[in-house]
Amino acid sequence: MWPRAPGDGRGGGPMCALVSKDGKDKVRALLSPLSAALVRARVHPNTLTLVGFLLSAASGWLLATGRIRIGAIVFLAGGAFDMLDGLVARQGGKGSRFGAFLDSTVDRYSEIIPYLGLAFYLRESSYFYLPFLAITGSLMVSYARARIEGLGGSCRVGLLERPERIAILFLGLILGERPLFVALLVLAAGSHFTALQRMRHARSVL
Repeated sequence: MWPRAPGDGRGGGPMCALVSKDGKDKVRALLSPLSAALVRARVHPNTLTLVGFLLSAASGWLLATGRIRIGAIVFLAGGAFDMLDGLVARQGGKGSRFGAFLDSTVDRYSEIIPYLGLAFYLRESSYFYLPFLAITGSLMVSYARARIEGLGGSCRVGLLERPERIAILFLGLILGERPLFVALLVLAAGSHFTALQRMRHARSVL
C-alpha cells in the first residue's frame, strides 16, 4: 500500500521540476557517467532496452499485487533504462535501425504493463477506468509520432512525452491515493491532448 504522503500533494513543485526541459536535461546529465561506464563495459544498448522491459513488467506485477511503493521505484528504474539505452547507443556509436525499432516496440509493452497492473489493483475502485484512458492516450501519442515520421515529417512537439508521463505516474504512486487519482486524470487528459496536438502538427509538416 501507499506510504503516508507529506502534505496533500497540491502544487506543482516536484512534478514541474521532473517534467520540465531543464529537469530532463539534469536527468540526462545525472545518467551520463553511468552510460559512459556502460559504453566502456561494452554493454549493448539493446540489452538495456530488454532490461528496462523486464523492470517495467516487474513493476506491473508489483502494482497488481498492491506493493505500490516498491512498484513505483521499479517502474522509475525501468524508465531510467529507457533513457540509458539511447544514451549508450549515441555515446558508443551503436545506434542502428533495428535498435531504434526494437526500442520503440518494446517501449510500448513497457508502457502498457504497469498500467494494466495498476488497473487490476484498482479494479474495485470508482476510478478503475482511468489507467485504461491514460494508456490509450499514451499509445496514441507514440503512434502519432511514428506515423508522422514514417511519412517523412518531424515530430518533437506535444505536452506529455514519455519522460513526462513516467514522472507524473511515479509521483502519483509515491505520494498516495489522492495524488494518484490526480496523476491519472492528468495523464488521461494530457496524453489525449498531446495526440491531438500532434494531429494538428501533422497538417503543417506533411
